[in-house]
Amino acid sequence: MADDLLHARPKFNIGQSSLSVGPIAYGCWRFAGTEVAPAQAKIEAALACGMTLIDTADIYGKGSPGGFGSAEELLGEVLKAQPGLRYDMVLASKGGIWPGTPYNSSKAYLTTACEKSLKRLNTETIDLYQIHRPDLLTPMAEVAEALSALRSQGKIREAGVSNFTPSQFRALQAHLDFPLASQQPEFSALELSPVFDGTLDLCQEFGALALAWSPLGGGRLMTGQADTAEGQTRLDNVIKALDDIAEKNNTDRAAAALAFTMVHPAGVIPIIGTQTPARITEAARAAKVKISRTDWYGVLQASIGARLP
Repeated sequence: MADDLLHARPKFNIGQSSLSVGPIAYGCWRFAGTEVAPAQAKIEAALACGMTLIDTADIYGKGSPGGFGSAEELLGEVLKAQPGLRYDMVLASKGGIWPGTPYNSSKAYLTTACEKSLKRLNTETIDLYQIHRPDLLTPMAEVAEALSALRSQGKIREAGVSNFTPSQFRALQAHLDFPLASQQPEFSALELSPVFDGTLDLCQEFGALALAWSPLGGGRLMTGQADTAEGQTRLDNVIKALDDIAEKNNTDRAAAALAFTMVHPAGVIPIIGTQTPARITEAARAAKVKISRTDWYGVLQASIGARLP
């Protein structure tokens, strides 16, 4: 009997909210360091092909000439130059990382961090505000108090987390009177932890949106280059499995790799970060890729290096 064909859904709600976004998101971690006009072209290209969730963070830009906050500042300049774009997007940002500390999710810090993000972004409200990484030294009750206050003040519409374990997610949720809207783990054909550690199961349990960062394996799925001989063998096998899917769909490997994450029943939205408008448009083709169960499990088995029982 032929496999059921799995394919991505056209739209997703952010958690249990009414905010609706497209099946792929555009990320701004490499956004800083360019002029406003080319930056605007990237955002417009993403929005034009349905990437309505625009994801950034206060730390994006660290290491560039502009430093901490510069990616948000550049996006804010784009919104200042073309205010109408703000109404076409669902704007997401993150806070809680301070270089050298490295993490701080205290109420005082998160409140200040969010307010600074709002100023840099030239907006009154962040649609989805996520704790970037868990702060192991702040009680979850205090984190919840900060998020609740920001939400009641209208500074954020929805709150979520990034890089939290399932138990950390649950601990925070226990102190909130509204549902966490998202969880953002690293997930790709080369990083399968969310499939097996309960993260994607948790998203299905709580109705939280799953956002995948680095869905192209940090670029390795495109360059084909690994750091070790063992890693190269694994990478070659995964690439072969993805190329087979790409050929069946008359598309490229990037689209196949993105689609691999998208067909999981958690309803994963991969976040791309390409800096080329043409490649942004090409990546949108992933939403139309069809993957059979056999092909999906083929990629999974190539990645883990063993056949499933």
